[in-house]
Amino acid sequence: MEKRPLRKRIKYASLYYFVRFLIFSAGLVPRKMWLRFCGMLGRMAYLFSPQPAARMVAHLTIAYGKEKSGGEIKKLSKKTFAMLGKNAGDILRSLNVKKLSDLEKFLETHGLENYEKAHARGKGVMFLTLHLGAFDLQITNMALRGLKPNIIGTALGDERLNELLIRYRNAYGAIAIERGKESVKLFKALKSGGSIAILIDQDTKVKSRFVDFFGKPAATPIGATVLALKSGCAVVPTYIFLDKNYKQQMHILPEIPLVYTGDEEQDLIINTQNFTHQTEDIIRQHPEQWVWMHERWKTQPGAEIR
Repeated sequence: MEKRPLRKRIKYASLYYFVRFLIFSAGLVPRKMWLRFCGMLGRMAYLFSPQPAARMVAHLTIAYGKEKSGGEIKKLSKKTFAMLGKNAGDILRSLNVKKLSDLEKFLETHGLENYEKAHARGKGVMFLTLHLGAFDLQITNMALRGLKPNIIGTALGDERLNELLIRYRNAYGAIAIERGKESVKLFKALKSGGSIAILIDQDTKVKSRFVDFFGKPAATPIGATVLALKSGCAVVPTYIFLDKNYKQQMHILPEIPLVYTGDEEQDLIINTQNFTHQTEDIIRQHPEQWVWMHERWKTQPGAEIR
């Protein structure tokens, strides 16, 4: 393996130990005080991270340029950094959660009946979620309820940070799987009536198709669509957000019906678009809690992986 430049090694080492320090500190103070502190860190990050802040403003302008003024977009970008800090703080603090009753002290679950209805079909359930709010708390919630979800995600750039993430996601029975691997395992999990959780709201180096996202074509992963069409599983959208009273609100929505036209390529595009419309609707409800610094429209037509 090629050795990283010294600067990058220092960067990742500093980040790793900072995260470890935050994990240690998270349980030392009352939760609201901790979240306010993390929100302050988020606001500081806005000031000291000009490139991510500029990307966030640019992407918010793509999405809301016809609806909001430049001043409103800048204000929203600052609020987003603060909310990212608060939600990250809750994820770190949740490492101290040991049972469902602990989680329910600060997290409310809505729409569990939608999961139960989908699960009753016996073809497995795909939780379709997104990088909004403290999204990893959904996995903790599912796992503590005995659902044993397989969670698909992209590996982090540092082995130690990635190990922390996997350890967190594997707690209480969840199974973390790196994006692009173990597709057979996922298919078997669904066919046996199990559940998986997958995110499709980012532009990643996997097989993709262009669909509309906030009025602009965006390369969107098709792995979820392929698995759903081949397995016939229920596709159930979920999301979580932090409300003004510092309660985490997780919502499980009704199943998204799959569309079969007889044309494989059209099926991929239509269903991926339907999934993406659902994602956009959720983001529009809570724009201050989505990861706008991500380069969602980076891949240009013709450069996607097919």
